[in-house]
Amino acid sequence: MSPRRRIALLLLVLVAVLGAAIWQRALPFGHHHHHGAGFGALPHVPAQVAGEIPVHLRQVADGFKMPTDLHYIAGEDVWLVAQKDGDLAWLAANGQTRGLYLHADVVHDGEEGLLGIALHPDFARNGRFFLNTVVRKGEGDTATDWTQIVQWRARGPVRTAPPERVGLVLEVRQPYTNHKAGQLQFGPDGKLYIGLGDGGSGGDPHGNGQNPNVLLGKMLRIDVDRVDPGLAYAVPADNPFVGRAGWRPEIWALGLRNPWRYSFDPMGRLIVADVGQNAWEEVNLVARGDNLGWNRREGKNCYPPGSACTGDGMVDPVWQYAHDVGACITGGYVATGNAVPQLRGKYVVGDFTSGAIWALDLPANQTGTATAWHLTESGAHIATFGRNAAGDLWAADVFTGIIYALAP
Repeated sequence: MSPRRRIALLLLVLVAVLGAAIWQRALPFGHHHHHGAGFGALPHVPAQVAGEIPVHLRQVADGFKMPTDLHYIAGEDVWLVAQKDGDLAWLAANGQTRGLYLHADVVHDGEEGLLGIALHPDFARNGRFFLNTVVRKGEGDTATDWTQIVQWRARGPVRTAPPERVGLVLEVRQPYTNHKAGQLQFGPDGKLYIGLGDGGSGGDPHGNGQNPNVLLGKMLRIDVDRVDPGLAYAVPADNPFVGRAGWRPEIWALGLRNPWRYSFDPMGRLIVADVGQNAWEEVNLVARGDNLGWNRREGKNCYPPGSACTGDGMVDPVWQYAHDVGACITGGYVATGNAVPQLRGKYVVGDFTSGAIWALDLPANQTGTATAWHLTESGAHIATFGRNAAGDLWAADVFTGIIYALAP
């Protein structure tokens, strides 16, 4: 081989390696620092798995642009599909028709973009819904990124009537482009729960998870049906830290790293899947005032690894798995439908990096440990699950843009 050809080949290899590294760092949803090499050959079965429940992903639709959230509208039999670039689409439940519902102006670097949807509990009458977006203010070196929770209102059927933007509810400045979380959920109490990541980078360099005076690294709980002076929402009087000096009253729980998806079970319990740093992924049952431990602990383990820590005053996860089986958890829902009868009453969760999907029998309380069942090696990069009115689960692959239904 001539020297010129050797140089050209070396340049091609260098470009490929650099491109792969950049792509790894650009992967969304909390695992830019993880590497998935070798996952395809691994049985993604944590040691505590009880057995197998055969499930596969049945393709319903494709062609979406990095879908980040799915939300079903029962009265219209359509799904809202959030896409990272700010487009919120609708998809008929049979997968046959779709359209653009709205476009939200967002910045979609790293893990930013349009990340979450929540319909008001009385959506069928008032048309109110909320989006979790990340926007950029300013330009150049002085630009800043912000998580914004924005209210919109439907003006008729989703398939035919464009909605109107009502206004900003809450915003939080973001120091980095990762660990945004993005989920929004209304609880059975009618309050809006907003999960915020620690702000990003790695290891929570600003200590946001344990800082009671900032909203990053927290689960927030606000009332969007009332307004306190100077706010576009109200702080519920029964939030745990109302009136405590140095604490933001919106905080419901603290010590979160990147709560990438959470939901409520049929008993009204808040289930949070929190993306780990370099060792552990976890599922938590989160109650009023809980401290989940980050960044002093990762799962049940001290962080940084090898450091001394105490779990005093902190709540252990009910399930965790190590990075030999996956590296970026995606929380789901408790299945209550009949599409896969064996899943009824179980909480379904997946791993974005490995594509493994499991179902958990959740314990009676926070001190217990979940029993896990292995469902499938999907091969999909699952960014979100969704649940329809029948209680059956769907999922979305952020890279292929495919929407799936879970089936036997």
